[in-house]
Amino acid sequence: MNHEISLKKNTVPQRCTLCPLECGADRAVRRGACGVGGFGPELGSGDPYLSALVARAARHYFEEPPISGKNGSGAIFFSGCNMACIFCQNDDISHFQKGRIVGVSELSEIMLRLQDLGSHNINFVTPSPHVPLIAAAIEKARLEGLGIPTVYNTNSYEKVEALKRLEGLVDIYLPDLKYRSAVAAMKYSGRSDYFEIASEAVLEMQRQCGVLELDGNGIAKKGIIIRHLVLPGSVDETRGVLDFIKENLPVETHISLMSQYTPMGESLPKPLDRRLLKKEYTRAVDHALALGFPNVYTQELSSAESVYTPEFNGFFE
Repeated sequence: MNHEISLKKNTVPQRCTLCPLECGADRAVRRGACGVGGFGPELGSGDPYLSALVARAARHYFEEPPISGKNGSGAIFFSGCNMACIFCQNDDISHFQKGRIVGVSELSEIMLRLQDLGSHNINFVTPSPHVPLIAAAIEKARLEGLGIPTVYNTNSYEKVEALKRLEGLVDIYLPDLKYRSAVAAMKYSGRSDYFEIASEAVLEMQRQCGVLELDGNGIAKKGIIIRHLVLPGSVDETRGVLDFIKENLPVETHISLMSQYTPMGESLPKPLDRRLLKKEYTRAVDHALALGFPNVYTQELSSAESVYTPEFNGFFE
């Protein structure tokens, strides 16, 4: 049995292979490795690839300045994740089923509501397991008046094939590049092939949308911003990620070097059991500047507070 989606008449197999994990789950009856699926009789659309749990939909003010602006980004947080980061800031929804089941029509309505509230864009957070749903909902919302940019906010553990389904539908890519080495990726996220997968995904995002374009008010219209969270004791990973960007993408690429790492939980291994040191973040920023990147967003160390993680308890707050 195949599940047709509207974008370019692509089909999704009953056994899920949407992401690099290719776990083969029948999401109509059980959850995949990403935690998505198994909604049972409550499944709104009858199609496990065209429904999702949305944990929060509201204006969000803590993204990069071109994304949040003054009015906020219309963030839609999905439950489920295909990574296994031991330091996850959104653990409530990445590893647990939480939220309201929505289908194509409902997701389209949420997007239009966020636009009506004045959001600068529609920001899909942790979207990887939901490509068919997102593609169909964007198409429907645009037919019904959606005119603001769409943002695909991802961990980058993505299949290029899946990203190609979004070409022309996603205006702005906001990908993480978490690690350069397989050792760190396996130790902290359980994915030794992370960089191999993520680097190809980022190149595809760059191909689709190019260097970031801003409007007259400094708000993003189209392009890519690459994010990297500097982790305690891992400045070498940061250097490796920045070197890759320098070697493979335009020097004008917008890069967000984040200092907001916050230890979550009580059993994190060293050095993740502490906050980032000022000298570590300074070394990371210095390397970016030494490589000649003109568009680097930085943060104060005071950004490392749990207050910046939203509560996943409702819609339109």
